[in-house]
Amino acid sequence: MTDDVMRFFAAWMLTHEAADDGMKAAIRRGDEGGAEGMGGGPDAFVDGLAAMVAEEKEKLKADLQARARGEEVAIERPTDPALEEVRFEVAELRGRLDNIESLLETALRKLGD
Repeated sequence: MTDDVMRFFAAWMLTHEAADDGMKAAIRRGDEGGAEGMGGGPDAFVDGLAAMVAEEKEKLKADLQARARGEEVAIERPTDPALEEVRFEVAELRGRLDNIESLLETALRKLGD
């Protein structure tokens, strides 16, 4: 039984090692191809995406290390003007719906009297 467990963990470790090697190779190819390389086919897209995720991972690691040192870390998220416009419009619609709901409740109360 111990041999089976050890064999399982060895297989698990080997699988992760192969996946890590494949990911590192994709990141390296994505870094070499740059942003314009993502249009070069399915492999190029995956490579570019892996490189972008790896860059974000490094930023996350730096933020976590700074927090561990007790530093204040502000998460910077670039705002998308189109998304901000949609948020504004949704808030406007929500306000109008609340107003309509109030008017309907008032009308129902008057009809109930």
